[in-house]
Amino acid sequence: MLKNLVVNSSAKKTINKTAIHAIVSKLRKELGFEISSLVINFVTSKEIIAVNAKFLEHQYSTDIITFNYNNNHDIFDAEIIISFEDAEKNANRFRVKANQEIIRLVIHGILHLLGYDDQSKNDRLVMKKLENKLCADYWLIFRASKIYNL
Repeated sequence: MLKNLVVNSSAKKTINKTAIHAIVSKLRKELGFEISSLVINFVTSKEIIAVNAKFLEHQYSTDIITFNYNNNHDIFDAEIIISFEDAEKNANRFRVKANQEIIRLVIHGILHLLGYDDQSKNDRLVMKKLENKLCADYWLIFRASKIYNL
């Protein structure tokens, strides 16, 4: 377990904190970052809409929001917020398992904290290529882990 990683869930789902810690720990070793403080919050769509409106001035739901509090891409002081409901919608849309989508979102959040961006087409392609590779590798490793209970 990473001592500076906190995993919370306010949604009515039970998150497998050990599996999330294992995923982040493996990502930390593979991608070479350190953690001063990292909080991963799993929330409802309603909660992420409120965060999106308050901090980003967007009036819609999204699957993930990341906040990098120190803007350091090597040592995280950050927060990742993931919407269970939006993750489940994505899983249905892309015809993958919900647990697979949760793994993708954790990886996506970590890549943002490392400085990857998905705003321009070129940046999005670079980020998506690495995200897809990591998702495929990590799904092979963690597919037997139940990430959360529906």
